[in-house]
Amino acid sequence: MAGVLPVDGCDLRYSDSGGEGMPVVFTHGAGADHVMFDAQADHLRARGFRVVVWDLRGHGRSQPAGRPFTAERALADLRALIGHLALERPVLAGQSLGGNLSQALVRREANLARALIVIDSAWNAGPLSWSERLLLKLAAPMLLALPACRLPELMAAASAHTPAARADARRAFSQLSKKEFVQVWKAAVELVAPDPGYRTPIPLCLIRGQYDRTGTIASAMPRWARAEGVEEIVIADAGHLSTQDNPQAVNAAIESFLRTLTRQEQR
Repeated sequence: MAGVLPVDGCDLRYSDSGGEGMPVVFTHGAGADHVMFDAQADHLRARGFRVVVWDLRGHGRSQPAGRPFTAERALADLRALIGHLALERPVLAGQSLGGNLSQALVRREANLARALIVIDSAWNAGPLSWSERLLLKLAAPMLLALPACRLPELMAAASAHTPAARADARRAFSQLSKKEFVQVWKAAVELVAPDPGYRTPIPLCLIRGQYDRTGTIASAMPRWARAEGVEEIVIADAGHLSTQDNPQAVNAAIESFLRTLTRQEQR
């Protein structure tokens, strides 16, 4: 994470493998950091892709946050990083909150990216049932009711399926206070903006862990895939942190999608 980009009171930390390969920008989820993509970054770098990973403000090595975390500030940070690195139509890949941010940026600037990879993330534009709306409304108060000392352990247990992924999740979640994590969660909810008629204007890849029970993901992603006419890739033996629970399967899914994208562009 040698790269540093000062933006709005925070030194954003990032790593850029460089090179002439297709650029892929990975954005992590709430409470996590760039480590969740270590396996994907290594895999794709070795195959000639240009890989960028970074820590959202207030997460990982991008601390202190400088200013309170908001959806708009996070979107501006992502946009600033793409501009700073002069990336020409990168593939945006995001997990959980990172997927929400990547969706939102594509929705605002359709020509900014060449493709979108969404991993274990809610469907921003998808319709919401009354029960799903209630779940989103109650999530922040429920998080606030949890004892701060238990939050990293509880979030890790809810997010990861394997012992190794849970251990790293505890490490990552421990870097944020409860107040900071709730701020980040509220920002993620702000990005959910139902628009049933909206369709992603660029190639889309949807990936979900088999045991992901976070929010509405398990029910919404299959509906999203049907609406967009794409395949939903379900990663076996993985929870919400599928990139760490079963990295080999996620690597294969992402590489297959990128290879297909390359062949389409070469025609």
